[in-house]
Amino acid sequence: MPRPDLGESRLGEPGLGKPGSGEPGLGGLHRRVTDWFAVNARDLPWRRPECTPWGVMVSEFMLQQTPVVRVLPVWEEWMERWPEPADLAAEPAGEALRAWGRLGYPRRALRLHGAAQRIVEEHGGRVPSAHADLLALPGVGAYTAAAISCFAFGAPETVVDTNIRRVHARLVSGRALPEPTYTAAEARLAEALMPPQEHDGGRLANAWNAAVMELGALVCTARSPRCTQCPVADACAWIEAGQPEPHYVPKGQPWAGTDRQVRGAFMAVLRESDDPVPRVELLGGSGQASGPAPDSAPSNPAPSDPTPFAPALAAAWKRLAGLSAAADQRLRCLDGLLADGLAHEGPEGVALPH
Repeated sequence: MPRPDLGESRLGEPGLGKPGSGEPGLGGLHRRVTDWFAVNARDLPWRRPECTPWGVMVSEFMLQQTPVVRVLPVWEEWMERWPEPADLAAEPAGEALRAWGRLGYPRRALRLHGAAQRIVEEHGGRVPSAHADLLALPGVGAYTAAAISCFAFGAPETVVDTNIRRVHARLVSGRALPEPTYTAAEARLAEALMPPQEHDGGRLANAWNAAVMELGALVCTARSPRCTQCPVADACAWIEAGQPEPHYVPKGQPWAGTDRQVRGAFMAVLRESDDPVPRVELLGGSGQASGPAPDSAPSNPAPSDPTPFAPALAAAWKRLAGLSAAADQRLRCLDGLLADGLAHEGPEGVALPH
């Protein structure tokens, strides 16, 4: 697809500007956004020059559907404990799940552990730079492979996350939100907006990816965009159109009462338990919560001398006790964790996988 002329219409296969408006053209758009990023970017550890490709890869796994503020402390602890893929690969998968904490979607931790093992087995313990090799790793899809290639190795891949899609939708297409699912038209637009690579080896393309992502995270946010702080507000099709409402109602992700909540409560107990937990204690009787009463000690407590984990284990049991989930939902969720490999059941009870 040819790159859009900024004098064309911004709808359909869009351009970015009006004839005679004095707007900057695509090159000026790149400059404005990357200049803004150079001044306003957050100082995140995975963006620093000293961060290894493994550090970038860990951040990309953790940042999927999880905000930066929650990822930061977990990423820092993870990298201190497992600074290289081989360090993680040498540990049981259950330790990855334990260290994942409450980031959510714990299958990401299992996949990252599996990816570390594959990196050790097939790539000498180093994160591969080839896009095809990245795609072959557990848990690495098209977005994650492009992001690692770009941010860890400087390859000029087109990176498109939710923040980038939203900026593109407003700036170019004049819509409040991108489509509910990523479309071929959005992919073509993202490719068309990428800076050329002929003169700088893709450095501007990499900066553009990071800058647009940050613009969406800090300024062009989903609910309360800060348009007065946007470096390209005067070229924004959505502002020109009068900031119309979204063309669909986004569906939120419920939490209370869902299987995700019940599974999360089970995982919290297993993470904090040093010993296997009997199934009957997790499931309880008549669909009620098992485990201890909120103010009592768990049936599989930490050693008698206090440890940092004892309060966390008591809190996990308390959360589980507070759920109103019926017996069939609890059983379904526990069996689902076992089937997904997130938990293991042996003669002594249920625990994180070995």
